[in-house]
Amino acid sequence: MGGGAAILADRVNASGWETFKLWRIDEMTFNFRVFGNQFVGVNSTGGVVATATTPGPSETFQLVRQDSDKSRVRIRASNGLFLQAKTMESVTADYGEDSDWGDDDPSVFVTNNVGSLHGEYQICNGYGVTKATQVLRNHWSTYITESDFSFIASSGLNAVRVPVGWWIASDPDPPLPFVGGSLQALDNAFSWAEKYNLGVIVDLHAAPGSQNPYEHSATRDGSQEWGTSDANIAQTVQVIEFLASRYAGRASLLAVELLNEPLAPGATLASIMKYYQDGYDAVRRHTSTAYVIMSNRLSASATELLQFAGGFSGAVLDVHYYNLFSSDFDSLTVEQNIDFVRNNRSSDLAAVTSQNGRPLTFVGEWVAEWEVQGATKTDYQRFAQVQEDVYGRATFGWAYWTLKNVNNHWSMQWMIQNGYITLNT
Repeated sequence: MGGGAAILADRVNASGWETFKLWRIDEMTFNFRVFGNQFVGVNSTGGVVATATTPGPSETFQLVRQDSDKSRVRIRASNGLFLQAKTMESVTADYGEDSDWGDDDPSVFVTNNVGSLHGEYQICNGYGVTKATQVLRNHWSTYITESDFSFIASSGLNAVRVPVGWWIASDPDPPLPFVGGSLQALDNAFSWAEKYNLGVIVDLHAAPGSQNPYEHSATRDGSQEWGTSDANIAQTVQVIEFLASRYAGRASLLAVELLNEPLAPGATLASIMKYYQDGYDAVRRHTSTAYVIMSNRLSASATELLQFAGGFSGAVLDVHYYNLFSSDFDSLTVEQNIDFVRNNRSSDLAAVTSQNGRPLTFVGEWVAEWEVQGATKTDYQRFAQVQEDVYGRATFGWAYWTLKNVNNHWSMQWMIQNGYITLNT
């Protein structure tokens, strides 16, 4: 029933209640989180239940996979015995070691992977500290380098938006599974930005507890738990305090973005407003000149923060525009996509742009990518240009997501170098 009771085996078709989120401990060892966020465990009589709110030894299991078919598994509990579906109403941890892996063995389960995440949490947790440190430090030192900042400046751009995770404030020894090294990468960005006369927007992209269920918030399993307590908000403010104090004296600090893409209703308006007030104050304790960017909540009214943000000097309201991630765009033609930007996006941006400049507006993410199949280079050029024209009306400016990407249209560098994007002078 989604959690809080015994585990049953009485459903023919799997849905949310039959879907388990795996917390990986090592290659074979996992915790199983259920729909209601409790953890599967074994009670004193060997019954399998989902009642624990935090995992312990009784909620830790080993997955033993069949050599010839990795989707067939047996689940060993902490008592050394295997889970079995004894009846539809009784799943217990009392099956012995021997198995022929047949369909008639009640301790054999078939798994179906219905989703996975590919964020920094998963990279670090999957590789482990030693390997993840090697992988990420190689990435940080090679993927974005000084030459990229030179390219940015020579292309006519004047700022970079750098996403960071909350654990950067604990570098070089962040809490597991994260690894140290990201702070040096951010330090490098500031030095290169100053060399090439660029501004830096430090963007808190991942907050403790995750402000949205997406991998870029460093969520462990798709759960969104940011902002549910005053202590969590205070912890997030401490991260902003760290960033503001470290970089307030740097000439290239343009802005601090307090939070990327909090998702409603999980991130409540009350928690967002409390955090933005405290985060703004934290920045202002160290600098009076840096802008403070407040991101709209996803799935909420674009204007809900307009009056609130307008009460702060140097505040910027961040909106993100993609002709993606919604079925509304699935069947649009080239012309319909272009018209949507020219009409709908233009209207949306005008609605959050105050004539008195409080707050300033920022299209913090956009991309020249869509669901159109078989589009020509000219089509992409037109799509990019109309977005550049419309988003150029934002009073703080815009930022393309991203500078470099293995997918060409998501890479502004590739788009510029190959003539898909021409920057307005």
